[in-house]
Amino acid sequence: MGRSKKIICSVINDLTYDQRMHRVCTSLSKAGYDVLLIGRLKDKSLALTDESYAQKRILCFSTSGWMMYMEYNLRLFLYLLFHRFDIVNAVDLDTIMPATLASKLKSKPMVYDAHELFTEVPEIVSRPYLYKIWSWIENTFVPYAKASYTVGPSIAEIFEEKYQQSFAVVRNVPFRQAMHHTKSEQKIILYQGAINAGRGLKEMIDAMVHLEEDIQLWIIGDGDLYEDIKDVSLGTIAKQRIKMFGYIAPAELKEMTKQAWIGINLLENIGLSYYYSLANRTFDFIQAGVPAIHMDFPEYRAINEKYAIAELVPDLSVEAIVKAVKTLSDEEKYNRLKQNCQRAAADLCWENEEGKLLDIYDRV
Repeated sequence: MGRSKKIICSVINDLTYDQRMHRVCTSLSKAGYDVLLIGRLKDKSLALTDESYAQKRILCFSTSGWMMYMEYNLRLFLYLLFHRFDIVNAVDLDTIMPATLASKLKSKPMVYDAHELFTEVPEIVSRPYLYKIWSWIENTFVPYAKASYTVGPSIAEIFEEKYQQSFAVVRNVPFRQAMHHTKSEQKIILYQGAINAGRGLKEMIDAMVHLEEDIQLWIIGDGDLYEDIKDVSLGTIAKQRIKMFGYIAPAELKEMTKQAWIGINLLENIGLSYYYSLANRTFDFIQAGVPAIHMDFPEYRAINEKYAIAELVPDLSVEAIVKAVKTLSDEEKYNRLKQNCQRAAADLCWENEEGKLLDIYDRV
């Protein structure tokens, strides 16, 4: 099956917090592939941990914007040009240009991993000039992929229709976890993920004013709007019940998630990327045995219809959020959803997903 081949996986983010790529690279390396994961070195990057695969970070003098993208892509291309690989894996559109060019020059296959509908994220879809640029990149380079996969059925269908080529689905699910829920004295509503536009955090903060005094809101993660969301939280009368933690190491995050009462995944319907998303926190909450509040979007609706692990909200409004929280305050309903999480967790884990990943690379 050629599992002695060398695979270089390329991302533009910090490797420490990219749990999907950790799972992907771990599975590939344990299957016999020689795997190198390349990412970007940032000012606040933590020391890399020892893994079953190799890791490398590229330092850029530019830290944001188009200058950073251009510099990183050039440095990544030069690295790929002068180092051996049998397969290069481009993750999202951030790295598809250098990966494709290096693959063509070396006559080696490029595999594309789309974590989202990149051109439809709020930061791009709302800016016509950026949208045109990234759409050109997608239309130009995606067709060169020898194999492609993405995180959910809806996104796969969109890509398949657009490019008339197969997109496999490898969902962004965590490894199976022992479900030992940590009892907290407080009822903790937990958000984990990027602090970016359209994540429903302002609405959740506003909703805290209308919820009982024993309910806390924990916001874990960082992003472009971290300081803005922090200012919003400090400006509310519920500020004493809102905690912002910034980035948390993955192992510690798992333990904090187990303390949660309710998980939240509230997305504004701006761009198809959010509407058809299947966020990894969905599965993190399930593995931790934590019922959640999700948007009534197609992928979350499909999972909830099968497993009944969440309360869905029809829109991103304070009224809808408050109603959902109060619905989950019903002990009988809450315990039923919690039990359903245990059943779902046995199905929705990486151990059941990695075979699909290996099949993709074995066929390249």
